[in-house]
Amino acid sequence: MSEQQGQEPPIQIIVIPVTAFQQNCSVIFDRETKAGAVIDPGGDVDRILAALEEHGVKVEKIVLTHGHIDHVGGAADLAERLSVPVLGPHEADRPLLERVEQQAREFGVADVRSVEPDTWLSEGDDLTMAGRSFQILHCPGHAPGHLVFFDPELRFAISGDVLFAGSVGRTDLPGGNHETLITSIRDKMLPLGDDVTFLPGHGPASTIGHERRTNPYLR
Repeated sequence: MSEQQGQEPPIQIIVIPVTAFQQNCSVIFDRETKAGAVIDPGGDVDRILAALEEHGVKVEKIVLTHGHIDHVGGAADLAERLSVPVLGPHEADRPLLERVEQQAREFGVADVRSVEPDTWLSEGDDLTMAGRSFQILHCPGHAPGHLVFFDPELRFAISGDVLFAGSVGRTDLPGGNHETLITSIRDKMLPLGDDVTFLPGHGPASTIGHERRTNPYLR
C-alpha cells in the first residue's frame, strides 16, 4: 500500500491466519473512525473476534473473495455474532457455497455452516470498506466466482487465491481452470500496475511488479 510522503495510510489492515489452512483472514478499518470490514473469515471465529476487540474495530460487513471452505468457513457464525451482512463473492460461486458443509465433512473440519450472502457482487459494482471505494474485478480460474478488490488511490489490492507471492492459485479444485486463471491474472491484475501491493489469501504480501518479473507461472 502506497504512503504519501511518509504519512500513514488512512486505513489499517490486520491479517489473522486462521485454521489449519493458514488462510489470511483480513480486517481492514479506518484509522480514525475504526469502521471496517472482515474479508474471508475462514474459521477460528473467536480469534477473529478477539482481534476486533483488541483494535476496537466496528465491523460493518463481511466480504468474501470466493466460495472455498478455507475462506468462508466462519462467515455464517461471524455474521450472526456481529449482526452484519455478508457481501460476495460472485454468484458463479453459489455451487461452492452450497457445498461448504460437505467440504467440511470431507476435510474433517467441525463447526462449519453454509453461508448465503446477503448480496452477490459483480465486476463494476461499488464496494465500500473502511470508508474507501474498492473496484471489483471478476477473476475466475481458481474458483468460478472469484473476486479481487482494488483501491486505485492507495494502489492496494486484496487478491484472495488468484495470485500469490511466487505462485498462483491452485486449479485442481471443482470449478478450477489453469488457463482461465492465467488469463485473469494477465488481463485483470497485471494491468493494475507494477507499483500495486496485493495481499493474497495465503502467505505474504507482494507487488504486481515483483511477480511480473519473478513469478515462474507468469513467464
